[in-house]
Amino acid sequence: MPYYEKILVGVDGSESSEVAFYRAIEITKEYHAQLLIVHISEEKIPTAPLDAGAVSIEMNRDKSFSESLLENYDEMARKHGLKNVKTLSNYGTPKTEILSFASMHEADLIVCGATGLNAMERIFIGSVSQYITRHATCDVLIARNSQKIESSGLSIKSSSER
Repeated sequence: MPYYEKILVGVDGSESSEVAFYRAIEITKEYHAQLLIVHISEEKIPTAPLDAGAVSIEMNRDKSFSESLLENYDEMARKHGLKNVKTLSNYGTPKTEILSFASMHEADLIVCGATGLNAMERIFIGSVSQYITRHATCDVLIARNSQKIESSGLSIKSSSER
């Protein structure tokens, strides 16, 4: 059986990423590992010309959302007894940035949800979890079943309940 020291979980606020997050908590506790919580803000390609001010406002909004999201996940992880938690964020393409963070931080396991918030990417070029599964150099767990998590005493909450 493998031994995990660093577990990376990608979060985007979707229910699927919450399932992955709570699965990562379970595994992190079991192995007394470090939990790396990662959020990637997607670079948006404007559909119409935008001035520098509009781009700056949008980037600030994304940064604020990312900081708030990671703060909430960090708080939840600590409430569940984890002490060794680190949050990471960046702009870019989630599937490649998650792999980059996993490599940079020498993660032993990547946990991700089966689907996320970006339906367009899934339709045209494949899901983030599919890409990660194919290209990761460490173990990957695709978390799907929230019922098992809820029965373990952890609770899945929608982003509006946080």
